[in-house]
Amino acid sequence: MIFESHAHYDDDAFDEDRESLIESLQENRIEYVINVGASMESTERTYELAKKYPFIYAAVGVHPSDTLPLGEKDMDRLKELVADEKVVAIGEIGLDYYWDEPEREIQKKWFKRQIELAKEVDLPIIIHSREAAKDTLDILHEHDAGNYRGVMHCFSYSPEIAKEVVKMGFYIGVGGVCTYKNAKKLVEVVEEIPLEHILLETDCPYLTPVPYRGKRNSSLYLPYVVEKIAEIKGVTVEEVERVTYENAMKLFLNR
Repeated sequence: MIFESHAHYDDDAFDEDRESLIESLQENRIEYVINVGASMESTERTYELAKKYPFIYAAVGVHPSDTLPLGEKDMDRLKELVADEKVVAIGEIGLDYYWDEPEREIQKKWFKRQIELAKEVDLPIIIHSREAAKDTLDILHEHDAGNYRGVMHCFSYSPEIAKEVVKMGFYIGVGGVCTYKNAKKLVEVVEEIPLEHILLETDCPYLTPVPYRGKRNSSLYLPYVVEKIAEIKGVTVEEVERVTYENAMKLFLNR
């Protein structure tokens, strides 16, 4: 069975067939899904999905690109949502320096504030970090990252940074990018870090693996990611599925 650790089924890319697609997942060996909020609006939609489908769980939080309008009332709402047992993480939160806005100090402020919330409610964090490795790691160290848990999703940095993240006790999210021809750095990361610190993810509807790159992604394509990880690490597909499933169960469902 496969545990999908990062999806966005609330995205409007799924408006035409959301229900039928989601209902097909378990028939195709996708046992659990973490649907991840990216704004306050998508967090609300994510929560609704988690309440509707027993095998979908919610991560609530605000992506760095959507932090500009945030206020403490939004943090209060997130705290209300985490009281529900279907909410199992704070995310996705972090830093994204690929774009010029919001300005970096605003991103840092709300990254730190949402980390504080996660610590307060004792939930793991799902980190988005793009072209912001140093500041991301500095903030995690500043907030005693080793004393809580989480995943750096859609990992895009070097094996050295991956090892530092793993040393803190975090997981590395690996998705369709590992199947791309230009994914040398991520392949090296997968080679060098233990399977016990890898989670399977899609980030759907984005980052579709080969051979479907360019089309809308979904959890149905995770077997291609599994196959690539197995190839890189020289282990069986069954082992990749088993270990990554156990990793996600431990992180998100405490099982």
